[in-house]
Amino acid sequence: MSPEAQAKHPRLEMQALAPQVYRAMAGFDRSIELDPQLRELVKIRASQINGCAYCIELHTRDARSAGESERRIYALAAWHESPLFSQRERAALELTDALTRVADGGLDAAYANAARELEEAELAQLILAITAINAWNRIAISSGMVYTEPAE
Repeated sequence: MSPEAQAKHPRLEMQALAPQVYRAMAGFDRSIELDPQLRELVKIRASQINGCAYCIELHTRDARSAGESERRIYALAAWHESPLFSQRERAALELTDALTRVADGGLDAAYANAARELEEAELAQLILAITAINAWNRIAISSGMVYTEPAE
């Protein structure tokens, strides 16, 4: 199959081949209680790091729907250098980077910064959100998920 054809068809239809597990994963993700804008920023950022085009497209759309600006979405790739994010958001993004690249180290400092900016329960939800999007990135990339615009 040509690269163009592969880009339009998934390798595996995970939802059809493992429906119970897929539903459980979706249920886990839906159960996370985190501010919608922060949640989408975290999802986009982890997806950028992981190179998951499917999730980047999906979550930039969801971020816009949650009220996020194009400017801040574009700045996510360079959030370290951008003045557009609050200290709370920066702490969440730093933790996203550290958990997504967990083997690179830096988790202790990122966790400490996040713990200063977020309540403990919110921090727990953030960690679960980062975990979920990293799992989704791996599912989407490995199965070749293809993003299509939702029907209007």
